[in-house]
Amino acid sequence: MIKFAYTILYVNDVEKTIAFYETAFGFTKKFIAPGNEYGELVSGETTLSFASTTLAHSNLKDGFTASSLNNKPFGIEVGFATNDVDAAVQAAVAAGATLVEQPKTKPWGQVVAYVRDLDGFLIEICTPMG
Repeated sequence: MIKFAYTILYVNDVEKTIAFYETAFGFTKKFIAPGNEYGELVSGETTLSFASTTLAHSNLKDGFTASSLNNKPFGIEVGFATNDVDAAVQAAVAAGATLVEQPKTKPWGQVVAYVRDLDGFLIEICTPMG
């Protein structure tokens, strides 16, 4: 059986990014590897991880496209569910996130908003489904 274990975002500064996610969303640092090239957050059933762009370049011989606030976000998002989307968006923006879309109620009743983190990754903040 295969299980979805983690997502790794390639970031410029692992320590700074983990500190941002702790402040913005209340997650807890699980660990940061020696050299600060990799770190994980306690974020629920699936681990949210970060690797430095330096480490990513050493792992991927043909390189990769780095996320940046100077470009449009990738066609992928990290989703965080909460009962209070407005408060979560305000906390994220206060911690340094960039607001992309204010909270809106979708036709199916879910409230959804979008921010980007310090490295430009798109984050959906939404109420739980069902």
